[in-house]
Amino acid sequence: MTESTSKIRAGIVGGAGYTGGEMLRILINHPHVDIVFVHSTSSAGKHVYDVHTDLFGDTDLQFASELSNAIDVLFLCVGHGDAKKFLEANEIPNNIKVIDLSQDFRLSQNSKLKNKNFVYGLPELNREAIKSADNIANPGCFATCLQLGLLPLASKGLLTHEVHVTATTGSTGAGQSLSPTTHFTWRNDNLSVYKSFSHQHLNEIGQSLKQLQPGFAEAVNFVPYRGDFTRGIIASIYTESDLSEAEALQLYKEYYAGHAFTHVTNKDIDLKQIINTNKCFVQVKKHDNKIFLISIMDNLLKGASGQAVQNMNLMFGLDERAGLRLKAIGF
Repeated sequence: MTESTSKIRAGIVGGAGYTGGEMLRILINHPHVDIVFVHSTSSAGKHVYDVHTDLFGDTDLQFASELSNAIDVLFLCVGHGDAKKFLEANEIPNNIKVIDLSQDFRLSQNSKLKNKNFVYGLPELNREAIKSADNIANPGCFATCLQLGLLPLASKGLLTHEVHVTATTGSTGAGQSLSPTTHFTWRNDNLSVYKSFSHQHLNEIGQSLKQLQPGFAEAVNFVPYRGDFTRGIIASIYTESDLSEAEALQLYKEYYAGHAFTHVTNKDIDLKQIINTNKCFVQVKKHDNKIFLISIMDNLLKGASGQAVQNMNLMFGLDERAGLRLKAIGF
């Protein structure tokens, strides 16, 4: 499909959650997409704007309880474990491309289900494979942020020491379901560590680093924080390196040249520059014998729904930026 042909017909499963809502916000305004249905068992029959109230005036779509095969692409905006169950319970024809936002098919040992093979959908790593893929496993939010901070080093075999990471994510990273650590009264004016050294996204990160640097065997010491803000991820990363700051900056700029959404700088960066966009900013600095990197992005966009649409654009031969020329909040 090219930009001059008919529009892509899209279906969304799990449209009532955070990633489903972001998917709707993007696709409603995408110049090359028509949304055929938005499936939700919990909200069937309701207008989309009854759940995502900011979409009042933008769409009259209603949540559906039934699926339709009259689509070109299906977005699975469901919880971890639920995508696999959905595909096992529903026969999706091979002519329909599937983009899964859960973690079910991200690891190579889990990337096949019946007649479907999933390609790991990080464009800065697998762009050419994505273009010819029928099924995409969309990366995790922390995994995307950390990989974009590390891939250029791995591409040259320069990850030769342990990697140390501290990263803080907004409350939307925990999903829409309430838990003791997502209530406003607990999260507000608070900061906490969770899953230190054992976060599930470490598996994807290690897989991708070894794809570029097969001999990589060093530890990635990852300490995640829950932030008291709504959206965004900021990760600080450092590892020992013989590169000068100028050499590292050049390496990063060369690696991301031609990638529409990842931008490199040695100037200070902050979350408000990338919130509500599909961008990732990477700051490159050198301190003594350590390369120090800051990677920032919106966990719901570049970390989820925005990246899924970026993958769709690549799969259908569209401009990678179509529907994703989004404005940062600024202040």
